[in-house]
Amino acid sequence: MKKYISALLVLLLASVLVACAADPDASEEAVTDESAVEATEAVEEATEAMDDADADADMEAEAESEADEDDMEATDEADAMADDEAMAETPLPIGLWEQCETPDLSGTITFGAPLGLTGPISVYGVPEQQGVDLAIAEINESGYLGDAQIEMIYEDTEGDAQQAINAMTKLIEEDNVVAVFGPSLSSEAFAADPIAQEAGIPTMGVTTSAIGIPQIGDYIFRGNLPEQVLIPIMVEEVQTLYNIQDVAVLYGDDDDFTVTGYNVFIEALDGSGINITNEATFARGDVDFNPQLTTLVTGDNVPDALVVSALAAEGIQIIVQARALGYEGLILGGNGFNSPDIASEAGEDATNLIVGASWNIGGGNDLSQRFVSLFEEEYGRQPDQFSVQAYTVMWIFATAIRCEGSAESDAIRDGLFNIQDFASPLGDFSFDGEGEPFHEPVVQIFDAGDFVPLTEDLVDPALVVEEAE
Repeated sequence: MKKYISALLVLLLASVLVACAADPDASEEAVTDESAVEATEAVEEATEAMDDADADADMEAEAESEADEDDMEATDEADAMADDEAMAETPLPIGLWEQCETPDLSGTITFGAPLGLTGPISVYGVPEQQGVDLAIAEINESGYLGDAQIEMIYEDTEGDAQQAINAMTKLIEEDNVVAVFGPSLSSEAFAADPIAQEAGIPTMGVTTSAIGIPQIGDYIFRGNLPEQVLIPIMVEEVQTLYNIQDVAVLYGDDDDFTVTGYNVFIEALDGSGINITNEATFARGDVDFNPQLTTLVTGDNVPDALVVSALAAEGIQIIVQARALGYEGLILGGNGFNSPDIASEAGEDATNLIVGASWNIGGGNDLSQRFVSLFEEEYGRQPDQFSVQAYTVMWIFATAIRCEGSAESDAIRDGLFNIQDFASPLGDFSFDGEGEPFHEPVVQIFDAGDFVPLTEDLVDPALVVEEAE
């Protein structure tokens, strides 16, 4: 600013000198006084003008700065919105996002779930419900089915076959469900699944392990590896690691699941050349197993292993009472033993319990570990096999809908049959032509308070049967 004023002053003085040269008769003093006054006034005017110009420039600069800030804020907001949209469009690691287009669906897709949510069977039903809810939340929030949302209507069967029939009838005839998740028990499935088959409603449970359930009809599927898959693999592994020769067998003779387990055990034991020294039975709801166990595992001919086909409630008591009688050998169980209640209620007594399973929390793939983290964050505890199976099956149901582009029951059924090598927490999951599942099983042992995959280093040498000379 100062350099502009100085330049102006020089110009004004120059103009005065020019004026003096043009009027030589004017006195030097007069000229000087008049010129000085004029110059001073001109400088003051120029200064004011420049100050006004500077003020205007400052205002313009401030306005430009505010505009720049507004532009930056708008840009940041646009970037944030773009990031949010990108996140919303980013597929989750589970699901056939690229293989199948997002369907043009809207509204509510209603499923039904007749599960044992109270009573002894709740050890299966509650984890199933939790896995289902976790999957549905992800499916709905991610837009996996377009604008459509899945809702689940739960009915508590308490593990009773007649209540399962009533629940299935209500869900299909009153609630108009398009598909059914459940029931919890094989006995319930044999009683209620024919209703779904007749109505053309695809139905799938994850704790229905008895032989023959998917064979009820072409709308009936199984979401868990059955006993005829798990037990032979487990018996073979135990025979390899422990060289067992003689076993005693205890099983429930009034339940479809436990009878199936017994039959499969007998066939697997016979195929491995293992001798059955004695057998005994019990009924669902029994609490005292000492009479049977005294015969089976005490005396001079203690078996190398006690084989048990039972649901969790009876299985826990059998473990505890067998140990109380002094039995320290292996216990080989069916799928009913895959419950967290084994750890909480049987505790150390369950050490050296071996079962075949569809999943173990200590192994598995990245999807498995992701599921474990999600479940623990949501429910504050570790998941079990039944919750991860339920979670997986709901994603499979949703994938059938997505890939068929329809939530009609027939389309869902067709989509389920097309599921092949679906990447899941259970591994690559497929259905055969009868609705039976396949993925890699696991043999696990109860050790140090929890189930872990059975490996050679976990074998107690004292329980290995020496080869006869």
